[in-house]
Amino acid sequence: MSSAISTDVLIVGAGIAGLWLNARLRRLGYSTVLVENASLGGGQSLKSQAIIHGGAKYALHGALTGASEAIADMPRRWREALAGTGEVDLGGVRVLSQAHYLWSPGTLAGNLTSFFASKAVRGRVDQVKGNDLPPALQDKGFKGKVYRLAELVVDTPGVIERLAQLGGDGLLAGERLEPLQENGQLVGLRVDGRDIRAQRVVLSAGAGTADLLASLGIDQPAMQRRPLHMILAKGASLKPLYAHCLGGGTKPRITVTTHPCADGQWVWYLGGDIAEADGVARTPAEQIATAQKELGQLLPWINLSQVQWATLRVDRAEPAQSGLVRPDNAFLAEQGALLVGWPTKLALAPDFADRVIASLERDHIKPGSHDPLPALPRPPLGQTPWEQLLP
Repeated sequence: MSSAISTDVLIVGAGIAGLWLNARLRRLGYSTVLVENASLGGGQSLKSQAIIHGGAKYALHGALTGASEAIADMPRRWREALAGTGEVDLGGVRVLSQAHYLWSPGTLAGNLTSFFASKAVRGRVDQVKGNDLPPALQDKGFKGKVYRLAELVVDTPGVIERLAQLGGDGLLAGERLEPLQENGQLVGLRVDGRDIRAQRVVLSAGAGTADLLASLGIDQPAMQRRPLHMILAKGASLKPLYAHCLGGGTKPRITVTTHPCADGQWVWYLGGDIAEADGVARTPAEQIATAQKELGQLLPWINLSQVQWATLRVDRAEPAQSGLVRPDNAFLAEQGALLVGWPTKLALAPDFADRVIASLERDHIKPGSHDPLPALPRPPLGQTPWEQLLP
C-alpha cells in the first residue's frame, strides 16, 4: 500500500470491542479506520459463550459485588441495540435465548434461595417450572430448581457481521504496524507501509495488545491471560440449554450455551468451573471424559452415545490484576494520543466504548474533515470454534 490516510480515530483489533466502538464513533460523526491482522471476531469474541451477563453469576455466594453491579445495565443496552433503538443498530441479529438460567441439580442452600427472593435481585431473577423450563430440563427425571435471569444470549457471528456492515469502508486488513511519530509524539500508525494519521489511536486487540505495545516500545499497561479449557459437544440428542449449573461454590459448576451449526445441528459449548484451573490442567481426552461424567450425572436422561466432542483452549486477555483476579469493568489506559484497553467481557463492549468516547470528549477531540477513504483490503469474517472443530 502507498498513499497516506487521515482519519479521526484509528482502532486496532476487530473483535466485538473494536467493532462496537467503531460503529458508535461513526454514528457520532467521527471518521474511523479499524485495522485487523487476522479475521473479524476471530480472537476471543467468537470463542465466548455469548451471554450478555447482568451480574447474577457473580453473586452466587449470596451478595451483590462490584462485578455484579458494574455489568448490571449491559442486558438493557444490548436489548436496545438488538431492537434497532440503541447506541448501535443491531436490528435483525439473531438472539439465541431471551434469558439465561441458573439451575440447581438438587436443593439450593437456604441463603441462596432467600437471596434470589430479595429486593437486591428483584427483577433480575425469577423461578420457573414446568413448561417454562429450558427444553433440555423438561424431563420427569429433573428434580432441581431453575431461575430465569434477565439476561440474553446472542448469536455472536451475527453480531460481528452486522457491526462489520456498520464499519462501512473503514475496515482494513493489515499485518505490520509501526508507530508514526512527529517531534517524538504519536500521530498515527504505518500499516503495511501506508501512513495512517489520526487524532487518537485505540488498541483493542485483546490478546494481541501485548505484542502491539511491545512493537511500539511501550511496557504499560501490562496484560494478563486467564486460561480456559472449553468443551464442545454436538449431536441430535442435545436440546437447547442456556444455563449455569450451581455447584455450591462461588462459580457455576458448569455453564452451557447452545449454538446453531451450518448443518442444522446444535452444539453445546461448556464452560464454568469445569473449564477453569483443574480443566486447564487436563488433557483434551481427560477434559472430555470429565464433561461426559458431569453431564451424565446432571442430565442422565440425555443420550450422549452419538455426540461428537472437542475441546478448545482459550486465553482471556485482560489488564493485569493482583492475583490474576478478573476485572470488574472494561479497562482503558491513556498515554497521550494512544488509548489502550480491554472490554474484559463481551457483554462490556458498550462500557469500553463509553470510556473511549468520554476520553475524546474530555480532550475536545471532535470529528474533523478528511478525504474519502480509498478502497481498502478488508479482513474476512472469523469462523466459530464449532465450525472449525466439529464441521
